[in-house]
Amino acid sequence: MAGKILNYFGGGNTARGFYSLFESNLQGLERLFILKGGPGTGKSSLMKAIGAEWAEKGYDIEYIHCSSDNNSIDGVIIPALKVGIVDGTAPHVIEPKTPGAIEEYVNLGEAWNREALTEQKDDITRINQQVSLSFETAYSRLAEALKIHDKWEKVYIENMDFTKADQLKRQLLKKFFGNMHLNKSSDIKHRFLGAATPLGAVDFVQNLTEGLSKRYFLKGRAGTGKSTLLRALAAEAEERGIDIEIYHCGFDPHSLDMLIFRELGLAIFDSTSPHEYFPDRAGDEIIDTYEITVTPGTDEIFAEQISEISGQYKAKMKEAITYLARAKAQREALEKIYIEAMDFTKVDQMRKNIRAEILQLTEKA
Repeated sequence: MAGKILNYFGGGNTARGFYSLFESNLQGLERLFILKGGPGTGKSSLMKAIGAEWAEKGYDIEYIHCSSDNNSIDGVIIPALKVGIVDGTAPHVIEPKTPGAIEEYVNLGEAWNREALTEQKDDITRINQQVSLSFETAYSRLAEALKIHDKWEKVYIENMDFTKADQLKRQLLKKFFGNMHLNKSSDIKHRFLGAATPLGAVDFVQNLTEGLSKRYFLKGRAGTGKSTLLRALAAEAEERGIDIEIYHCGFDPHSLDMLIFRELGLAIFDSTSPHEYFPDRAGDEIIDTYEITVTPGTDEIFAEQISEISGQYKAKMKEAITYLARAKAQREALEKIYIEAMDFTKVDQMRKNIRAEILQLTEKA
């Protein structure tokens, strides 16, 4: 039987620039292959091939998706073997801590025709500059959207009953954890459940929560304490030795969107746009922070102001996505140059070398 696939993002295009959470997900690995090479050199294809093969062998697989290319991945992890392969090129540069013993560089640049690339030097330089400018502009628009979002939050914060918010927090702490204290340290992973991509907002909520017995859908408005609540739950779980998957907000990584406690079969997540879902199976439950903590009628009283802010926010987000799509198109032109200069038989041999080493780990497992 094929293994289970877990999908998430390790880095994101956020209002605070490109934000990486890769390191957290590589902790505990005993073998890590760090791929180096330009765009179009086959890094994602190599990782997908390894992941697909070991999934077919029955191993659970984690795919770390690329926020700047919906068709690419930035990493693959086989948890049972404690082995991973990651794209170690910018913007998610990964430096080895124990080179040779755990991490190993795999240079796909050995497979390209340097002379052919030298001939295209001016075009490569020009396109790289275009890509950088597109990303910078996208991040600028996201930063502007965050400032607008802060105004949106302020409306609700000023009409919030923080005593009721604290009561809700205490109720959930008791409901989730009771008197549970585990005699171990909490294993914590920081990730993104979704991201702003060239195709718009993408998330993996349904995949990540598949198989869990209980899901809590946090409904509410901006500024109604959803992220603060999640932080409190995460802190308490860590105190009690409970393992946590902490999923940060793909728009503002300083905020949280979801917690998963797999030992408890439990997830709680912000289920508002752009990752809005509704209960569709047994064990699903809605918690509405607006209804619980905000003065009734706030939506109606401030409807005009909220509508204006919402429109400004959506416009900035749309602009940001446009520039991410532009960067993607520019990178495709760059990839074409590299693809034409690559000897993919050499890349395939590198894949076979990695595969052979993972097979050895499989035999020892």
